[in-house]
Amino acid sequence: MGLTINDTFPNLMGDTQDSSEFNLYDYLGDSWGVIFMHPGDYTPVCTTELGEAASKKTQFDERSVKMCGFSCNSAESHRGWIEDIKAATGQDVEFPLFCDPEREKSVELGVLDETNKNAKGLPMTVRSVFILKPDKTVALMLTYPATCGRNFDEILRCVDSLQLTTRESVATPVNWNKGDDVIVNFPLTDADADEKFGKDNYRIVDLPSEKDQELTKHYLRYTKDPSGGAKKAGLFSRFRKK
Repeated sequence: MGLTINDTFPNLMGDTQDSSEFNLYDYLGDSWGVIFMHPGDYTPVCTTELGEAASKKTQFDERSVKMCGFSCNSAESHRGWIEDIKAATGQDVEFPLFCDPEREKSVELGVLDETNKNAKGLPMTVRSVFILKPDKTVALMLTYPATCGRNFDEILRCVDSLQLTTRESVATPVNWNKGDDVIVNFPLTDADADEKFGKDNYRIVDLPSEKDQELTKHYLRYTKDPSGGAKKAGLFSRFRKK
């Protein structure tokens, strides 16, 4: 049985390309974390992904997010693969790549794919992403097939959404990016929203299902991004003022 959202991610303790005493919890400290699962070293799609992850390290650092790779290979294999990644992408992989050659952690995490096996007939790990909160619980999971490369702009977008919605009483709508308008969190009544945001600082969308009803809570309400204000003009103009 694999992990799901809000489960505690187990500590990864063992080898990386640089250490024989790696401890994931110590490494993350009070930071957020992103764990990337890889089917194996020297795989083409993952080579491009790790190069892209390395290129975005500064953007992850700015968000207080630490990255960690993971595959069922040895430290020696990781070190050789890192040289290939640098040659192919021009990027140095400086974050840890956890080693799980015996597949013990892969079994615990539930990330082995019995339909995708290596040359020795052993199942390979699925290409999952786990975004972890500072308390080491799983905030978000993404899983990709072997043929589809991950989108690291989307992973950063998800981090922005998760960090914002953890701090504020808002949710992020479809295709949201940092600075766009956000949705007033559904559990808040309109009175709660008045108190939280101010009566003139959020908008209620006119919806047929709510027409001519006296409601304590309208379900679709927009406000500015509390972390930096709306960057797209015109959103509020579509909605009636409360």
